[in-house]
Amino acid sequence: MSTYGHGDKKYGRSGRLLSSVGRGWSGIAAELRAHPVREVAPFNPVYTEVTIAIRGCSGLVRRTGGGERQETRSEVGKIWLSPAGVGMDDICITAPHEEVLHLYLPAQPFSSLANDDMLRIGAHSLRYLADIQDEMIRQIGLVILSEMTSETAAGRMLVETSALALAARLAHSYAEPVSVRPQRFRSHRLDETRLRRVLDYIAQHLDEDITVAQLAGVACLSPFHFARMFGATLGVAPHRYVSQQRLESAMALLAAGKRPLSDIALSCQFSSQASFNRAFRRATGMTPGEYRRLGGSREKLPPQLAQTRSKLQQALERRARPA
Repeated sequence: MSTYGHGDKKYGRSGRLLSSVGRGWSGIAAELRAHPVREVAPFNPVYTEVTIAIRGCSGLVRRTGGGERQETRSEVGKIWLSPAGVGMDDICITAPHEEVLHLYLPAQPFSSLANDDMLRIGAHSLRYLADIQDEMIRQIGLVILSEMTSETAAGRMLVETSALALAARLAHSYAEPVSVRPQRFRSHRLDETRLRRVLDYIAQHLDEDITVAQLAGVACLSPFHFARMFGATLGVAPHRYVSQQRLESAMALLAAGKRPLSDIALSCQFSSQASFNRAFRRATGMTPGEYRRLGGSREKLPPQLAQTRSKLQQALERRARPA
């Protein structure tokens, strides 16, 4: 995504601890940085930036932008919003910040909202704000940070959905007021035809990169509405469903015992076998190699995995029943 490098241009000497570079994320980029005591030079952002204090943050942060002078007492959970196109004159950080999450949003997720006629805003409608305390934004940030730290089977879909949710939250709570009459959908759930098209598409492309935007296109909906309606229909978000299906596929391949673990990892859309091993162990309580040595015995899996599978199957069966 073209937002890569945005943080280096703005923060220069600040240490970059983690980055989403190379993850193939769509709609958002992320960095975890450590900031020393310093002053940041004037900067004109082309992307909207959400900054979240994660750990070891104290002192004052003074900044000037959009004609406003702001001074914030920094602490864990504090949030700053820097909209695209709003020039920043300076930032002064008076004490070291050990871990700060920076999220960079292009126009894409905001355009998705505008296309829905729900919230006709763009990134330039957002306000230049400091000292925000918003638990929803913080949780979205932590989800993205977790994915950046430890890859999951459907992580790119999770991040794409998170980008839409973040854009919607910013538009709803931190944009200049606009008079728009919202459209209402006749149903909050996917109808049987759309659902079947989407599930068939997932099954046919499970070993490929799948995005929320692609699935939304199959359903002939915007990404924002598709994500909400899919969740309302099956009780799980799109990325969780895809992750579950990839886990089922991986278990079948492991039980067959014919393909190397590295090939199975790539077919499940992991960037490395190590990432696949970690994700598989989190989900099942054992490594892929241990599962293979057990001969693919599902009785050895933890109860929560069977419960998730059962809930999905029940939801699908409910949708298949005639009205």
